[in-house]
Amino acid sequence: MPLGLVRYQQEGDDHFITFSCYGREPYLNTPQSRDTFLDSLELTRQRYNFEVLGYVVMPEHVHLLISEPPNALLSKALHALKLSVSKRLTQRPFWQNRYYDFNVFTRDKRVEKLKYMHRNPVTRGLVTAPEDWQWSTYRHYLLDEPTLVQITKLT
Repeated sequence: MPLGLVRYQQEGDDHFITFSCYGREPYLNTPQSRDTFLDSLELTRQRYNFEVLGYVVMPEHVHLLISEPPNALLSKALHALKLSVSKRLTQRPFWQNRYYDFNVFTRDKRVEKLKYMHRNPVTRGLVTAPEDWQWSTYRHYLLDEPTLVQITKLT
């Protein structure tokens, strides 16, 4: 871990996570690659037993709002997720080494992070409305549409 980097894990908090493709290359720029990521996310969620509250898969990065795994470090689960995706897709190297982690412990902050994630494709000019981007939890929250990943909704 880099000098001065402190992660607050095993605190019982939710986490807003961001990680990027290597060199911010758009390795997730196809529907198939984004679906592969989501399939790996669901498999990792099942294996490590954490909750997914929200996500958005962008062409060159990912945002997640997730709980901590009860029996493993969050960093271990994220490593497994990134490894799973990189084994299934062809680009090498696939991911940047690190990830951004922000502890989320209030409902207001969870809502703020979900709104940020769901607006990301609009802000980037990929779609004109959040509901037009299939690779986020927006439509699940708005319309209760099923996703490839089991979602624990905020209430």
